[in-house]
Amino acid sequence: MGEVTTSLQRPVGNGRPSTLRHVDSFEIQPPTAPQPNGVPRSAWARARRRVSRWHRPYIAILLLLDFGAAVLASWLAIWWFDQAAAGFTDADTDPTWFHTVAYLLLPLGWLIVLWGNGAYDRRYLGLGTDEFKRVTRAGVAVAASVSFLAFATKTDLSRYTVGTALLGAMLMILIARSSARLVLHTVRRRGSQAAQRIVLVGTLPEALEVYTAISRVPAAGLTPVAIHLTDGYAAARGIETPIPVYAGRDILSLVREVGGDTIAVCGSASTEPGELRRLAWQLEGSGVDLIVAPQLTDIAGPRVHIRPIEGLPLLHVEEPTLSGPALLAKNLLDRVAAGLGLLLLVPLFVAVAISIRISDPGPVFFRQPRVGHEGRTFRVWKFRTMYVDAEQRLASLVDQNETDGMLFKIKKDPRVFPAGRFLRASSLDELPQLINVLWGEMSLVGPRPLPADDGDFLGDVRRRLLVRPGITGLWQVSGRSDLSWDEAVRLDLYYVDNWSLAYDLSILWRTVGVVLARKGAY
Repeated sequence: MGEVTTSLQRPVGNGRPSTLRHVDSFEIQPPTAPQPNGVPRSAWARARRRVSRWHRPYIAILLLLDFGAAVLASWLAIWWFDQAAAGFTDADTDPTWFHTVAYLLLPLGWLIVLWGNGAYDRRYLGLGTDEFKRVTRAGVAVAASVSFLAFATKTDLSRYTVGTALLGAMLMILIARSSARLVLHTVRRRGSQAAQRIVLVGTLPEALEVYTAISRVPAAGLTPVAIHLTDGYAAARGIETPIPVYAGRDILSLVREVGGDTIAVCGSASTEPGELRRLAWQLEGSGVDLIVAPQLTDIAGPRVHIRPIEGLPLLHVEEPTLSGPALLAKNLLDRVAAGLGLLLLVPLFVAVAISIRISDPGPVFFRQPRVGHEGRTFRVWKFRTMYVDAEQRLASLVDQNETDGMLFKIKKDPRVFPAGRFLRASSLDELPQLINVLWGEMSLVGPRPLPADDGDFLGDVRRRLLVRPGITGLWQVSGRSDLSWDEAVRLDLYYVDNWSLAYDLSILWRTVGVVLARKGAY
């Protein structure tokens, strides 16, 4: 095996218990396969089937779902409109050709166009928005193709029927794929099925960083199974690792030994020019995938572009956009939504105020200085959830703090009265912050506003102040109070660096589910 290890259980990555191996001694084994010479197989030889095959049944299911969605959309359009068969001669007496087009040719056309737009490409399935973007582009292409054919053949089709069938098919395909993705994510979270088994190649710090990032998102379907060190065992001696560590092995034979199907080259794994290219040659025809994981974390896809120059793929990283029309639209959305929300929530505010006064006589609202955009201080509005002497009792509870960093949280805080516990669990105590949003001090979505008396914001934490704090944010939909301070800061910085209006809408949608589940709220 090339290692001698001892094991213990400790949470790593996403908080799940994982076996940590303490690397004590080692035995470097020579490569068992000849070095590739650039021509490992005939250029026309058929490559071996990919070792990772989870996508095959999943794609087959997507094909059935897409075809069924297109057929259902056609049926609904025909059922709704009496003139659906317009343009098809003798459709009333002989509807065979009309039904063939509606229930067979058009759905098959959808599948062909979806395939041509890469909507069945395994690289885009299961995670991210690329899959849905490709479905949308395919919908536009189908509409353009139907319009062109109708124009070329001078067929006078029912516009309402065609529009309903095409738009309905696209919406149903998107819904069906979203449902299929939810099922796939559930399967991946419950085990290693429908996942790629990855061997990480690189130095130990780089490999562990990639391991941690991958482990945070089990829904991505990437399961690291081993680490192959490029700088020898000496760098790993005495260090605990969550997965086995190897060195001096032939990569391909090691992948097969540990049951892997993918190799991930981490960071600056190769210092010798051309070594990565030779590794790609060695993997040709083996059925093993190759991934390159550069030392560039927490950068969203839209900011990263690959620009090849003379065979050298340059990774170009765009600056984060914190101004422009999108920011203007965000500000407009904030003000309009806050104004409407305050008007609609007046009855709820009255009910909450009554429950607070009954639970503990005192002010209904709690005002506290917070640090906002560019370091400006403002007073945040919240429903009071603690007894009026909560601040005086804080000093006696400091040693019971269950979190770290600049946060103070206790799951069963004795300063919180019963109605306050419900308000916190349901996040109703945050609703008065719509007043701060209306005044421009906060946003609907943004980093959490921290108390102004927690000291200076130094280092990376200060970057959070580039945007306005929000009522909800990425940390709220990713664990809320269950997260450590470092993880909360990482999520806030990720939001700052990758902000977009579409991302805000996505976080708002995810907030609904998190609030209903009352996850991490106390």
